[in-house]
Amino acid sequence: MLTQNLGYPRIGSQRELKKVCENYWAGKTGLRNVQTVGKNIRHENWQLQKEAGIDLIPSNDFSFYDQVLDHSFMFGTIPKRYHEVIQQKGNDELDLYFAMARGYQKDGLDIVAMEMTKWFDTNYHYIVPEFYKDQQFKLFSTKIIDEFYDAKQLGIITKPVLIGPVTYLLLGKEKEAGFQKLDLIKNLLPVYLEIITRLKTLGVEWIQFDEPFLTLDLSEKEQQTYKDTYKQIRKEFPFLKIEIATYFESLGNNAALATSLPVDALHIDLVRAPQQLAEVIAHLPEKTILSLGIVDGRNIWKNDFEASLAIIGKAVEKLGADRVWIAPSCSLVHSPCDLDSETNEAVLTIGIKQWLAFAKQKINEVVLLKNITVSGGSCQRELAENILANTNRNGSALIHNPAVKQRVSSITEKDAHRRSAFPARKIQQQELLRLSLFATTTIGSFPQTAEVRSWRAQFKKGTLSEAEYNNLIEEETEKAVKWQEEIGLDVLVHGEFERNDMVEYFGEQLAGFTFTQNGWVQSYGSRCVKPPIIYGDVSRPEPMTVKWSGYAQSLTKKWMKGMLTGPVTILQWSFVRNDQPRSETCTQIAFAIRDEVVDLEKAGIKIIQIDEPAIREGLPLRKADWQAYLDWAVKAFRISASGVQDDTQIHTHMCYSEFNDIIKSIADMDADVITIETSRSQMELLDVFADFKYPNEIGPGVYDIHSPRVPNRAEMINLLKKAEAVIPESQLWVNPDCGLKTRGWDETKKALVEMVAAATAMRETVTV
Repeated sequence: MLTQNLGYPRIGSQRELKKVCENYWAGKTGLRNVQTVGKNIRHENWQLQKEAGIDLIPSNDFSFYDQVLDHSFMFGTIPKRYHEVIQQKGNDELDLYFAMARGYQKDGLDIVAMEMTKWFDTNYHYIVPEFYKDQQFKLFSTKIIDEFYDAKQLGIITKPVLIGPVTYLLLGKEKEAGFQKLDLIKNLLPVYLEIITRLKTLGVEWIQFDEPFLTLDLSEKEQQTYKDTYKQIRKEFPFLKIEIATYFESLGNNAALATSLPVDALHIDLVRAPQQLAEVIAHLPEKTILSLGIVDGRNIWKNDFEASLAIIGKAVEKLGADRVWIAPSCSLVHSPCDLDSETNEAVLTIGIKQWLAFAKQKINEVVLLKNITVSGGSCQRELAENILANTNRNGSALIHNPAVKQRVSSITEKDAHRRSAFPARKIQQQELLRLSLFATTTIGSFPQTAEVRSWRAQFKKGTLSEAEYNNLIEEETEKAVKWQEEIGLDVLVHGEFERNDMVEYFGEQLAGFTFTQNGWVQSYGSRCVKPPIIYGDVSRPEPMTVKWSGYAQSLTKKWMKGMLTGPVTILQWSFVRNDQPRSETCTQIAFAIRDEVVDLEKAGIKIIQIDEPAIREGLPLRKADWQAYLDWAVKAFRISASGVQDDTQIHTHMCYSEFNDIIKSIADMDADVITIETSRSQMELLDVFADFKYPNEIGPGVYDIHSPRVPNRAEMINLLKKAEAVIPESQLWVNPDCGLKTRGWDETKKALVEMVAAATAMRETVTV
């Protein structure tokens, strides 16, 4: 019996990667320092896993920005618009790589970034490969080979991780008509074969191919491509030890396909889909190894050793110990680095900390499960400690609130519906708000400068008093409100200078949540989030945002938008308790947000935005499971939004989502205005709204805030004209793609001035 890991967090235990990359982008450090920090993180990760006792340690799981972008770079899948960067920057590969991820606006060049979207149903974002007819591939970057060699120099023979060729193609987008991306497999596969050949020369023993698309609904063509691809790899390398890793869902009706592929080991996710074990074992060829993903790679709860050992026991009984591996369910990139760094009991109490495990601890759990199975007698103390911690959690009075449970059980249909249908509400809102066509607004946050963040840090440390801190936030808010008035925005925001993260901020004020000091996980690139932990029943003890929204509204005669995070997004972007259905936890959150919405309205805030960027992300990977999820997710949003009068306008925001298959459910949310990310896709996402004849109002983003480049007025007008061609002008708003928290003030001001000018130009084209 062996242990393995599929991937380890690459941000560094103190977010070293984030800090060095952002310093490099700001011109504060050099490329060599970036590369050194990356190398140090890789070495630390490999040594940590080796010392813990992991038998198969991954390499090529490190990335400076995104693992899918790494593969595009490795295969030379570099869109033509970046060739000028190649010419200007010479051999600085990392600059070209970052330009693809972030865009490039200097040295006389102005190049947009590649599209970004969610990695399956996680809160991680990947850079979408761009494919063209007759696309050619070549080995452009040797990162995977270099990292294997680097680890070998340390005395560690790693297991290189590759995104499988079928999954890589399915992750991409066809950028022109006349071909199907899977047809490119004949051009792509030779590069995979070249990589394998070079790794074999260096002494590779195992290679891991990540093929999570095997857990999705597959067409006949996709199934056949899997068969042909791995048949060809096996033909070229008959003695290579190959693992296929699947995760996030059950193999389901692909079990026969996955087990028929000519590989040596198959990894399955038994955290998300424990029911698949028996069927996979029944289909597994006689000599194939089964890797059991039984330590949760996506959540922070301590493993239940008794339950896991029962699963291991069943597998060993059927297959024998030599054909069973123990592993996390998926890459640990979705987990914080190390629970040992949580030393402040005022933030995370010992009582709750004893229930948790981060990446380092999960590695130890994997090894312990193996040791208990192989030689149980020597691990009785560890087993007893695990059983006690889980028993304490299940019976803890911290978890259960009878009043919350009663409120959820008493829900009625009235709780989930506005008083009137949208057409009637729109008339009342127009009479009250009196907004222009192409009304302008932002998504909510403004730049959080180092100075603003330092105030919050000083306040938490006690070096700034509450009165001093509030005065500083008031001054920053007032400046933001006045500036918005000066440039002519129609609906203002207060800027959210008092907030840390859009989910963490609310979790800090809701009962049933707890927090960490260093529980950071990567969202995209250098963007890290510190998800709250939902450990118990959720309620709102007191108003959370009314003070600052009310203060901002008092500074202006224009409409001020109240800003909230929606229940589904709070759920999706937290580490969620696993002792009750997610739907029940979401409904509890929905009632808490509903109370806040009602209080904002009472305070005179008549436009309230309830952000739900994670609605699409939460969609199950199998279509058969979609409707059940959408029923409770949409209902939760409606519960949060339906306590107000008809003339109060409810907005929602969604980013990086494909809406085609769920447009009816988006409409069923019944938000008066929806703002969406569309700039990177050049308004392509609007087509589904047009085809559906979406009845409510829409704000398609005209400014990509995930890139440092500043779009000009003509570019935004062009996007708005594309929007106007498919959506009636009476329904259109003008806004950025997302919040502006991570941008600098200089670029933000320039971009928003151009945005307002673009909206003004569009109004002048309207025939009265």
